[in-house]
Amino acid sequence: MRGDCIRLHGIVLYGSHGVTEAERAIERPFHVDVEMRADLSAAAATDDLGATVDYAAVCELVRRANEAGPYRLLEAFAERIAKNLLGNLRISEVTVRVRKPHPPVGMYVEAAEVEITRAAPEGGN
Repeated sequence: MRGDCIRLHGIVLYGSHGVTEAERAIERPFHVDVEMRADLSAAAATDDLGATVDYAAVCELVRRANEAGPYRLLEAFAERIAKNLLGNLRISEVTVRVRKPHPPVGMYVEAAEVEITRAAPEGGN
């Protein structure tokens, strides 16, 4: 069993992430989605926030990952988010999607997106 799932969609942060100097010169929006796997049965039975994943804590950890940049690649940004979440929350697996609206690639592209999935080490969270 992969476990129960909590998803947060469309966390919006501003950062100067990118490969070129022009991309890093001004802050742009980045959109983040996270999908976290965890056993949520205790929270469901007790209706207790302490038994689940606190959304505010997730957002704070994503914010900290953003502030640890700038990153050249979306892959590095997504990896930092995944490590922050796995290292600080009781989750077994996380999928992170990072989108950059309108990347400067020489033509109109609505967004570039990277998705990574990482698991907690055995015996970890």
